[in-house]
Amino acid sequence: MQDLSDITAAILAGGLGTRLRSVVADRPKVLAEVQRRPFLEYLLDQLSAAKVRDVVLCTGHMGDQVRKRLGDTYGPLRLFYSQEPSPLGTGGALRFALPLLTSDTVLVMNGDSFCNADLRGFRNWHGAQGGRASLLLTYQADTQRYGRVQFHSDGRILRFNEKDAQNGPGWINGGIYLINRSLLQAIPEGEAISLESDLFPLWVGQGLYGYCNGDQFLDIGIPEAYAAADHFFSKGGPP
Repeated sequence: MQDLSDITAAILAGGLGTRLRSVVADRPKVLAEVQRRPFLEYLLDQLSAAKVRDVVLCTGHMGDQVRKRLGDTYGPLRLFYSQEPSPLGTGGALRFALPLLTSDTVLVMNGDSFCNADLRGFRNWHGAQGGRASLLLTYQADTQRYGRVQFHSDGRILRFNEKDAQNGPGWINGGIYLINRSLLQAIPEGEAISLESDLFPLWVGQGLYGYCNGDQFLDIGIPEAYAAADHFFSKGGPP
């Protein structure tokens, strides 16, 4: 199975973290402490295990703290920084970072969620499908907080159901993506635009696929979920 040493990874670490501010106010969300470590380090560990070598941190709000904390390397990873001058959304942040995203396929991760998944298997599956972008999907017993993803048996994504539209079990966006660089290049430059709300729905029918693999999933975006993070990584998360 092919590793990810030839792929540039990007971590979206520029969110304002407004919903988490009541418990994490003095630092960006990706530096929120989990078991006395910045949450971001768990994502970097996951990338290192998949043999990724180059990681671009797309920072924004209090982004200087991220560079000061991590520097230019993390274990075998080389770290690069793309700090947006004003909030550009997740899609705009990737477009702004494009000069640093040098591989034909870019691995993108949300900086405020963790999905314990086989990244190398995801990369091989994406290549075999021949699509332009793939989302890693994770199965949840209650999708109400996240919305759910509907897809064809061959993995082609058909639609995205809004958050709070319905509860119950289903497949959700796990916050990890493989996106062809040509798609990122087509994002309007300098505009605030969201991957999840604007671009993914636009890409339906244009080579957008869903990979059903992730199992253990954590999104620290709200205080209740952040409070569960210590237990997740000590008991329910990866070894």
